[in-house]
Amino acid sequence: MAKLSSDPLVLGRVIGDVVDAISPSVKMTVTFNSNKQVYNGHEFFPSSVTHKPKVVVHGGDMRSFFTLVMTDPDVPGPSDPYLREHLHWIVTDIPGTTDATFGTEVVNYEMPRPNIGIHRFVFLLFKQKRRQTVISTPSSRDHFNTRKFAEENELGLPVAAVYFNAQRETAARRR
Repeated sequence: MAKLSSDPLVLGRVIGDVVDAISPSVKMTVTFNSNKQVYNGHEFFPSSVTHKPKVVVHGGDMRSFFTLVMTDPDVPGPSDPYLREHLHWIVTDIPGTTDATFGTEVVNYEMPRPNIGIHRFVFLLFKQKRRQTVISTPSSRDHFNTRKFAEENELGLPVAAVYFNAQRETAARRR
């Protein structure tokens, strides 16, 4: 009998829908509003993620560089994501042991606006071979493909990943 994985990235179908695998070698923390850390599968209200989060790379050194990708694989809705994926943010050349503010923002942060159902918002961290190696940037946020982006820029598998869930807020939920 096959053993079911307890990995939240497998259970949440991040591995499968967005990437084929992850090769964890560094730790990444994602924090909104200086005190709301992202943990796999936790829910955030869209109103609490309007500003870009602080993303810290715990690992590597100042001579290693990383690329951060934030994407929504559930567009327009999780039951029929025919517009998969929607790109929310790309930061390249982040030195190890620092945070995303030390990198180069090549696609500016776009706040999540889930319309139909519960969406996953995925942060993926890739290790670059060297600085300034990410040269192929997407022309559109729509129909973004994380696998293709990683392949075109020779990034390999992500070295860290985390995701949160969010759904549209009703007026009653915002109170």
